[in-house]
Amino acid sequence: MPRPGSLRGLFSGHVGRAGFFVCLMALFTWPALCAAPAPEDVVPQSLEQVSLSFVPVVRKTAPAVVNIYTKRIVRERVNLSPLANDPFFRQFFGNAPAMQGPVRERVEGSLGSGVIIAADGLIVTSYHVIQNAQAITVALSDRRELEAEIVKRDPQSDLAFLRVHAPGPLPYLTMRDTDTLEVGELVLAIGNPFGVGQTVTHGIVSGLARTAAAGMANYQFFIQTDAAINPGNSGGALVDMHGRLLGINTAIYSTSGGSNGIGFAIPANIVKAVQAEEVKEGKVVRPWLGVITQDVTAEMADSLGLPAPGGVIVHEVTEGGPAEKGGIRPDDIIISFDGNAIADDRALQYRINTQRVGGTVEIGVLRKGHQQKMEVTLAALPQVKAEVYTLKGHHPLAGVTVVNLTPELIAELGITKAVDIHAVVVVSGEGAGGTLLQRGDIITQVNGKKVTSPPQLDTLLNAGGHQWQVLVQRGTQALTMTLRN
Repeated sequence: MPRPGSLRGLFSGHVGRAGFFVCLMALFTWPALCAAPAPEDVVPQSLEQVSLSFVPVVRKTAPAVVNIYTKRIVRERVNLSPLANDPFFRQFFGNAPAMQGPVRERVEGSLGSGVIIAADGLIVTSYHVIQNAQAITVALSDRRELEAEIVKRDPQSDLAFLRVHAPGPLPYLTMRDTDTLEVGELVLAIGNPFGVGQTVTHGIVSGLARTAAAGMANYQFFIQTDAAINPGNSGGALVDMHGRLLGINTAIYSTSGGSNGIGFAIPANIVKAVQAEEVKEGKVVRPWLGVITQDVTAEMADSLGLPAPGGVIVHEVTEGGPAEKGGIRPDDIIISFDGNAIADDRALQYRINTQRVGGTVEIGVLRKGHQQKMEVTLAALPQVKAEVYTLKGHHPLAGVTVVNLTPELIAELGITKAVDIHAVVVVSGEGAGGTLLQRGDIITQVNGKKVTSPPQLDTLLNAGGHQWQVLVQRGTQALTMTLRN
């Protein structure tokens, strides 16, 4: 037995002599080990590490962001009298020739931003930056100024592509797959706000798949950011921390005209899709599915026995269109598109427009409670001639110009709510009835009878009587108008 109080005796019966010395050394060195300092901190190796800045990303991306200056000639008639602009005076005399001076021309300029996306000088910007421009100048980051030519313009997506010719390759940005983007990622917005010169702001991705920016573009599926975006930033770059292009800054939500922390960018996936599509007769040829759908609401989900709202229900399938050929039927609920969940109609339109004409996609549908998958080959949006017709006769809608609804108009007007493909769309209007109607209104019925074409609408209105009940679809609203002579 080891003797009580003997350190050597305590260990000798268990670890032997070698073990004793090892343990003895550990007892003496343990306090020193516990008190030893942590590994020496690494001294910052660069100014960027000291300041923890975005300098490396800015250095990489800023040279590929350009300033765009446009000019157009505006012709206007000069008023000879200050009274000519007075509303009270005009209600009596209108545009009196005696008050009108000669027509003068003036040069109107605007500014914006753009992003070089290829070394050969291909630039993407917002369509509204170069809309109606007669001359376009691009200022590079090295202060060179080059004349630009328009390669492609697409008002529906609010995108335009320009090209400049410079000696040697230009710096450019590569585009990231924006399906991998997540809310919370750090981003930089680069552009030319208020014409003060290239400016960089930072923020995060504050929302995805935003559709609240109505009126900016027909394909409303935007990246939302709180990075400051101001007038002049349109067409500029939204980039990630690796210097990849996430989107083209296009608009802000503001009540003052300045940044309120809610800005919108067109996703890079849409940019790639529009860039790849061919142009015929001045228009981008788009992929087409051939369905009219409606979002599945909470009430609809409950009635259909679905666990939660989501997807879109098919109301109409165009005869001979891609959807019909692929086996999609009315009342099917589209829940996925090429492996991506479909939350609403805007998401479906976005997925369609990121594909190419002739491409085959897998569409998941829910049919009578059972999931099925369909292989659908997307076709080009058919170019059906729009029949423009001005209504005539002795009724309140005389003077209103209408057109038959076509697949192209459905896409152009961004119609998402179910509507009969044979309906009639209002283009413009005058007279008592015209003041009640808006461009894009869809006239579906007159006095309980279905409207199928502009001439037939004219016939229904001229059938006699002094009162007309007109059913109109305006966006997602169904309106009933009672018109009288």
